[in-house]
Amino acid sequence: QSDHGHTLGLVRLIMELFTFTAWCNSHLRKAGTQIDNIEEDFRDGLKLMLLLAVISGTYTSPQRKMRVHKINNVNKALDFIASKGVKLVSIGAEEIVDGNAKMTLGMIWTIILRFAIQDISVEETSAKEGLLLWCQRKTAPYKNVNVQNFHISWKDGLAFNALIHRHRPELIDYDKLRKDDAVTNLNNAFEVAEKYLDIPKMLDAEDIVGTLRPDEKAIMTYVSCFYHAFSGAQKAETAANRICKVLAVNQENEHLMEDYEKLASDLLEWIRRTIPWLENRKPEKTMAEMQQKLEDFRDYRRVHKPPKVQEKCQLEINFNTLQTKLRLSNRPAFMPSEGRMVSDINGAWHTLEGAEKGYEEWLLSEMRRLERLDHLAMKFRQKAAIHECWTEGQEAMLTQKDYETASLSEVKALLRKHEAFESDLAAHQDRVEQIAAIAQELNELDYYDSPSVNTRCQKICEQWDILGSLTQKRRESLERTEKQLESIDELYLEYAKRAAPFNNWMEGAMEDLQDMFIVHNIEEIQGLMTAHDQFKSTLPEANKEREAIQAIQAEVQKIADYNGIRLSGTNPYTTITPESIDEKWEKVAMQLVPLRDQALQEELTKQQSNDTLRSKFANQANIVGPWIQNKMEEIGRISIEMNGTLEDQLTNLKDYEQSIIDYKPNIDDLESNHTLIQEALIFDNKYTDYTMEHLRVGWEQLLTTIARTINEIENQILTRDAKGISQEQLHEYRASFNHFDKDHSGALMAEEFKACLISLGYDVENDKQKRSGQMVSDDFRALLISTGNSLGDAEFARIMSIVDPNNSGAVTFQAFIDFMSRETTDTDTADQVIASFKILAGDKVRPNTDGFMCRTCSFSLFQPNIWPGDQNWPVIGSNLTQGMNLWNEKNYTEDPKNPNPRTKTKKTNNKRGQ
Repeated sequence: QSDHGHTLGLVRLIMELFTFTAWCNSHLRKAGTQIDNIEEDFRDGLKLMLLLAVISGTYTSPQRKMRVHKINNVNKALDFIASKGVKLVSIGAEEIVDGNAKMTLGMIWTIILRFAIQDISVEETSAKEGLLLWCQRKTAPYKNVNVQNFHISWKDGLAFNALIHRHRPELIDYDKLRKDDAVTNLNNAFEVAEKYLDIPKMLDAEDIVGTLRPDEKAIMTYVSCFYHAFSGAQKAETAANRICKVLAVNQENEHLMEDYEKLASDLLEWIRRTIPWLENRKPEKTMAEMQQKLEDFRDYRRVHKPPKVQEKCQLEINFNTLQTKLRLSNRPAFMPSEGRMVSDINGAWHTLEGAEKGYEEWLLSEMRRLERLDHLAMKFRQKAAIHECWTEGQEAMLTQKDYETASLSEVKALLRKHEAFESDLAAHQDRVEQIAAIAQELNELDYYDSPSVNTRCQKICEQWDILGSLTQKRRESLERTEKQLESIDELYLEYAKRAAPFNNWMEGAMEDLQDMFIVHNIEEIQGLMTAHDQFKSTLPEANKEREAIQAIQAEVQKIADYNGIRLSGTNPYTTITPESIDEKWEKVAMQLVPLRDQALQEELTKQQSNDTLRSKFANQANIVGPWIQNKMEEIGRISIEMNGTLEDQLTNLKDYEQSIIDYKPNIDDLESNHTLIQEALIFDNKYTDYTMEHLRVGWEQLLTTIARTINEIENQILTRDAKGISQEQLHEYRASFNHFDKDHSGALMAEEFKACLISLGYDVENDKQKRSGQMVSDDFRALLISTGNSLGDAEFARIMSIVDPNNSGAVTFQAFIDFMSRETTDTDTADQVIASFKILAGDKVRPNTDGFMCRTCSFSLFQPNIWPGDQNWPVIGSNLTQGMNLWNEKNYTEDPKNPNPRTKTKKTNNKRGQ
């Protein structure tokens, strides 16, 4: 407990050292110095005496250097303190000089109490109690603030902030402070006081918060600084308010004086300006002007005078108030400038009211006098205005020469309109007479504006005379123009009757001359040129008609020019103008006809050139076409005749091919001529029936045919050498193929191929043929097939799939040879046939007869040329069948040992009918 008390005393000592040092420096700064250590810096008494001098305003010269001098200096300071009524208990100069902290702090606290706290007085309380009461009064409105002492009541810092906010609310936002944040509150108050109130920081926030009971002396010292800072400002404010109040009274009096002078000057000036206006009795010329005078007077009574009456009254009140204030403030009475006394103003006001007297009665009397004159003048102006409104534009209407450009119907309408105007003119004669009578009466009554009335009346009368004269002249002009336009109308009608068909003729001619033409030969262009020449022969007569039509228009213009008529520019009966006729004639005769001549001549030259091209091409085509046709026929004939061996035929065909190739330049020359024809867009040729496409196809077909024929011979040679087919067999196959190739195309259609197989005795109904030495039923069936019986569809389809694998529907000779070479391999000569008969007949054939019959049959089979003309293979087959039957009847002897003498044996790879 003793240690705790010692610690608490040490903390208070530290707080007092910090606070008292800051307080002393706040005063020493005014002398340009400060202390750092309160124990050491006051030991020589110099700064102590300086502190007291700053506080009290009394200065004592100190001594320096020696200890005795220091003690003497401190004693002087203590004596000065004692002279101010302060009792210093147990505080001596030696303790101060020796640096006794406790004594030094006690001395400073005594100084603070005397010079900072003792003079505080609030409601009969002084010193500490007065300072506490001041703090309580100032912080009473603030929440969380309850100042009851100078220690724990200040610990949260809110009381410091409340004091500052009470006097300088703009420095602190009190509502944002929190009671639980004491350090922030204390630092905020200390910083604001130091920065804005010139109160140095004398306390430490952490020390206050960390101490259970802050040091009372330190708090009182710091709070007293706030009191002196704020109370000094309040005293200065009170003094300033007192001075301002005195100045305000003086200024108010001065303003009242100035206001009186200005108000009096303005009121007198208004009276001075108004009196001459009220005294003016000069009558006005018009009722409106007099009414305006009356209205102005009424405005004066209602608007202008009442405020001035108020101003006069207020002026008197202000004058009396000012005099009273000056008397109460012991100031001399106010004396207005000369001529602005209240009596002067009352005299001027009396004169003003005298000028008003009778002004309104005079105005009303003058207005009644003018009313009668205004009535007559208004009547005159009304009638004159009506008349002038009616006559406005009439003179211009009567003088206009609209009939000069009008048509006949328009002139007739103008005449009827003019007759109506003449009736209206007569009706207005009474109004003119009334206007003249009113003008005369105004002159007699001496109307102020009589000159203008007379001038207007004179103008109306003169204008009336002019209108009468112009009306008569316009009638004469209209009647004369009507007669002239009737003559022009007849000419217009004649012009329209002749211009319409002539214009149609020219438009048709322009259409024909500009029409595009397409010709393909000289005869057509010559026909066009003949028709064009016939058209040109009609132009002189057409020109005469044009001149006659133009003469009609010229006559119209002549009449118009002579009589000064400006034509409207249009013929009412037609839209065809002379200019359009001349333009179209110029275009037809001078432009389109020469252009048509030129175009026809150019086309004639073109067709002549085209005809030359046709003739040249036709001459060549008529030679090349028959040549190609002849060559095609010769190739067909060569392929049919088959003269010589295959090697001889091949040699002849290649020579023939070369001769064809050598003819190629003629084809090229023909192609060149054909190109020229195409470029000239020639699509027909009367000199030849051949076209280049036809000749080109024929040439290509010729080359293809000779190449195919050579290829067939070459393939026949290969087939012959590979299959062992004899020359005779090849001749036979070729002869049969050519026989059924009716169109000489080099290929057989399906039906032609089928007939060719049948003619060769090929049975397509059976898969295999059998051969025996006697004519059995199957052999006989084969002979029947060879005589024209139909082949089976299934078998024929199988054969077609072999010879025509692409399903083209045609069988070439090479395919035919290939097929026949596969089907027949060993029946080639007459001796082979005889040998075959012997094998099939066995020992049933007689040696003396069978050789003759076999040779006969073989010869008949393999020598078809013994029959003149086309070979009739069905007949040959029939003859051969009859020969076989005869041979069997004569030579066949039945073997009693053979129960089935007609047993058939299989053929040996020979499918030909025997």
